[in-house]
Amino acid sequence: MPAGTLYRGREGMWSWVAHRVTGVLIFFFLFVHVLDTALVRVSPEAYDDVVATYKTPIVALLEYGLVAAILFHALNGLRVIAVDFWIKGARYQKQMLWTVVAVWVVLMLGAIYPVLGHAARELFGS
Repeated sequence: MPAGTLYRGREGMWSWVAHRVTGVLIFFFLFVHVLDTALVRVSPEAYDDVVATYKTPIVALLEYGLVAAILFHALNGLRVIAVDFWIKGARYQKQMLWTVVAVWVVLMLGAIYPVLGHAARELFGS
């Protein structure tokens, strides 16, 4: 491995991979979102049918996954900015990653009820 390499296949490399994967997932969501929104011009009835499928518990789980991807991508993006532009960023990149993970876990725990509450009520009753 070349001397001076910041990521050595440990936490930083996994964060790099997760950042790219979440970015691709968010891109595909946006692509599908544009397509289904454009459907309203083609056939309002078809659009209504598609939107009705979005109210299912399985889609609620996918929405929770989307929230997870967006939150991690955003928080890790702030960490990447700090590593790139803060003079001590490279020295503290591992601690910043674990801070990002901790904040992400707390926010994801807080998102359980708002995102999955409707699905839980639909599956198990009020």
